[in-house]
Amino acid sequence: MQGDRRQIQTAVLGSADSDDPLMLPLEAIELDAFRHLHESDTFWCGLLLGGCGGRLTTKLYTDRACHFAHHPDPDGQPHECRRRSRGVASADHLYVKSAAAAWLRGRGEQARFDFTRPDGAPVGSVVDIQFKDRGLRVHLDGAVAPVWDEGSEPVLGTSVPVDRDTLIDRWYVHRIRLDSEGTARRVKIGTEAFARPTEWFGLDDCTMTERGLSTPAVERIIESRRTPPPSRWSPGKAKKVPEPDTRAQGLLRRLLYARRIESVALVAQVCGEIADLAGVSPEILGQLEAAVRHARAWLEEQAEVRRKLFAGLDEAVADQRAGRVRRLLFRVNATASHDRTEAEEAIVARATDYFAGLDSHTRQAVEAEAATERAAAEAAGRVRTLLKGLRRHDAYAYELRDQVKELLGAATVAGERVTAGQARDVALWKERFAAGRSLPPYPLHSRVGRRYWIARSCPRCHAEQGKDCVLVEGTDTGERRKYPHDERVQLILHERKAKQKQTPRAWRVDEVTCPDCGRGYNTPCESPAGPHRSRVELAREYSRLRKPPPKR
Repeated sequence: MQGDRRQIQTAVLGSADSDDPLMLPLEAIELDAFRHLHESDTFWCGLLLGGCGGRLTTKLYTDRACHFAHHPDPDGQPHECRRRSRGVASADHLYVKSAAAAWLRGRGEQARFDFTRPDGAPVGSVVDIQFKDRGLRVHLDGAVAPVWDEGSEPVLGTSVPVDRDTLIDRWYVHRIRLDSEGTARRVKIGTEAFARPTEWFGLDDCTMTERGLSTPAVERIIESRRTPPPSRWSPGKAKKVPEPDTRAQGLLRRLLYARRIESVALVAQVCGEIADLAGVSPEILGQLEAAVRHARAWLEEQAEVRRKLFAGLDEAVADQRAGRVRRLLFRVNATASHDRTEAEEAIVARATDYFAGLDSHTRQAVEAEAATERAAAEAAGRVRTLLKGLRRHDAYAYELRDQVKELLGAATVAGERVTAGQARDVALWKERFAAGRSLPPYPLHSRVGRRYWIARSCPRCHAEQGKDCVLVEGTDTGERRKYPHDERVQLILHERKAKQKQTPRAWRVDEVTCPDCGRGYNTPCESPAGPHRSRVELAREYSRLRKPPPKR
């Protein structure tokens, strides 16, 4: 499949400031199913992806990769966007947040997430996870050097180097990678140690201990070496000065990396080093010239996007549009917080002063609006996540009560951010929840053994005798259900209840006439020791023969 420089492979769902990532399938045959699944969703060039915040649409191709694309501007011109990180890995920081939040939530813990940008690093390079009295700092690339034994424990991406001395002194370091599975990204945690291969595990295999993040490999490493072994000295060879072509190839790799992380300063620096390089072969020289030409064009595009951003902020201050000032000031601080010119600093200062000088009533209104927008955006993201999980179920069950309650509450807070398709799903689960509140606080299938319900067919999914029930709604239609449908079990419970009503109850002793003393209904025998033995045996016989009770 041919490469497509314009392609955008990732987006966010619901709104520009959403943190719910989405990856588009590359093949046309997969895109049809993707569109059907998300027919009620909207896709955005998210701010947390380094995007412009514009709305996206899907493009289907048979001769190249399918991808997202911006809607054209109102004047019909192609939309200009500063975003340049567009591949499947461009939303990894959002997938890390989602996976880590679910992992901690499953253990009854909560965390605070922050996409910090130390020294102006690109958004997404670092993910800070802070919970309780400890934290993790995930380095997805090498834009920010890890700091050991200070605050949060570093977790390194596969491209982040670590020196031998660190491995020896610390015994091990943790790494992270994300693997594509369909249109999702799955987090894997690896443990790397000196002279040991990196072992990879799923998040469910990891725990948080007093030492920090721990995997099964950590336990084996600690058991095998209680103290760090001394590093062995070995004579090394003198490093050779790289040849011009080797040096040029290294600069090309650095330039590619700088473009991938969208670092304007690093791109400009590498272009300067390439300009000072001499003595390369004609073939390599042509590659260098082409790379520098594209890099300088990219720098000009970045400068134009940045100019428009600051111009828009300046115009919003002049027009005294408090809400727009707040939104643009947020974007400026998120995407252009470093290497500002004096004019840019002056614009930011005017915007900051304007916002700080608002009267209390206006400022409270703007901040309340912002808080409401943030809460609605978070709730909309939670609605999408909960519905995605509930799509694997086609009926209400008692064990789903907490998820459904949270869904209904989040949908109320999200308000208009809930799409029409999501609203239909929420209404369906609301109806199921109302009908299922009368269910007992235990699943119906726990009252009937498998050998009984498996011998019946299911009236809901029409599973035959000897076959498990399957899903009849949702995206996994036709997949085997973990438990049988309640309708299948309810038939057996109804039959048992009807049989109990038809079966005569056992006779009491005082309902039988005593053969010895002749005492009748509800009259004790004359014997002070209790009912005569003959009366007891007669009651047992009547019960065994299931004779109807006598007329009274």
